[in-house]
Amino acid sequence: MRRDVFQAIADPTRREIIHLIARNSLNLNAVAGNFDISRPAISKHIKILTECGLVTIRRHGRERYCIANLQSLHDVSRWIEQYRVFWTKKLDALEKHLEEAHTSNKKSGGRVAPKKRKKTTSASR
Repeated sequence: MRRDVFQAIADPTRREIIHLIARNSLNLNAVAGNFDISRPAISKHIKILTECGLVTIRRHGRERYCIANLQSLHDVSRWIEQYRVFWTKKLDALEKHLEEAHTSNKKSGGRVAPKKRKKTTSASR
């Protein structure tokens, strides 16, 4: 089963595993030694990371080493970027609105002008 990279980073243990092996490859026992969970649980996390393409397992003698393959995180980066652009525009617009309101408030001597009431007709009630 091919898993999605978002599934991999959704779990804090898997994120920590990625962080550990991003610096240098580690064997499975070394990875498991960094956590207070069982070796089979770590193996399941490694399996998911492998299915997502974030980790490659390489045999060296009797040892199996986990090697980070972080290119898959580019998908996550692109996905986040679209929302960063969206929220940056929204927050810039809010900042502009607040600055205009502050300037308007200074000009009026700190008095807040009453809002214009919308005329209602008897049909709209």
